[in-house]
Amino acid sequence: MLKRTPLFHAYEMFGAKTIDFGGWELPVQFSSIKEEHEAVRTKAGLFDVSHMGEVEVKGQDALPFLQRLLTNDLSKLTDGQALYTAMCYEDGGTVDDLLVYQKEKNNYLLVINASNIEKDVDWLLQHQGEDDVLIKNVSDQIALLALQGPLAADIIKDVADEEVTSLKPFTFLSQAEVAQKEVLVSRTGYTGEDGFEIYCQSEDAVHIWSALLEAGQPKGLIPCGLGARDTLRFEARLPLYGQELTKDISPLEGGIGFAVKTDKEVHFIGKDALKKQKEEGAKRKLVGIEMIDKGIPRTDYPVFSGEKQIGIVTTGTQSPTFKKNVGLALIETSEAQLQAEVEVQIRKKRLKAKIVATPFYKRAK
Repeated sequence: MLKRTPLFHAYEMFGAKTIDFGGWELPVQFSSIKEEHEAVRTKAGLFDVSHMGEVEVKGQDALPFLQRLLTNDLSKLTDGQALYTAMCYEDGGTVDDLLVYQKEKNNYLLVINASNIEKDVDWLLQHQGEDDVLIKNVSDQIALLALQGPLAADIIKDVADEEVTSLKPFTFLSQAEVAQKEVLVSRTGYTGEDGFEIYCQSEDAVHIWSALLEAGQPKGLIPCGLGARDTLRFEARLPLYGQELTKDISPLEGGIGFAVKTDKEVHFIGKDALKKQKEEGAKRKLVGIEMIDKGIPRTDYPVFSGEKQIGIVTTGTQSPTFKKNVGLALIETSEAQLQAEVEVQIRKKRLKAKIVATPFYKRAK
């Protein structure tokens, strides 16, 4: 039996096409992936991402505890700030990538990937030791909506407190009102655009979803599914766990080295392996590729230089924004020269591609 979010019945009114995504029945599209992608790039889109996991970590040792488990430096956070980070194994492989919200000192909310909820919570509990810290999985009580796109602020102001629209990127309000319901709202997202993520009680999700769509409809807001979420994050080179990051791919290899602070004083799990990778240079690197021959690079397709396989495609598609067949590939660092020609094995043929700069898309500030 597939799990459903509190918004499942709201999809049916829109004729959403659903798929099995890591054990969840979620909308892949409402209208079309291209239309939804374009709406987020030019106007706004509304996503149900309630399948994501939320874990509370609080208690007098919460900060030192998280500092030992996470690669980024939480000591730099102030109340009302969010931080992107990774959690690693001893060998530097990735347990998960996540957002940490500091509500107040020693009171944090971790937002983790849906497919990793059980594994992450076990990992946290396993390393709790003697620490005075309470770890609570609250995923089932919280629904999450993401309003994304250049008109997101213009739309949310019609249904939210005034201070919501004055939030800076990676900041949040623990107690705000959206559509007369109490929520946590942050200026974050996973599309490469401006936007807000709204964490609410599960029973309030349908009300907030409807209120946002009603307020946003005249401005071009449409509901969006996982298909557009994937093409949007891919163009902005935002990694997806299971593809750009895995237990076998470190945050440095997966292109999120900025979230790894090997110089923080606290010893964190994986620090030695990651420090070594930083100093010696990681053996593999995530690069952009653009097809020269006709064909679409897909996940796990092999990448060759001459007769030698140098890596694999982690994500690939036809970019809806640029109408080009592009991909992200994890390849040997020694082969990662811009404009170098490589070949991608697409079915039984090897087709020409070249290495290009990423991200493919960057929004105008």
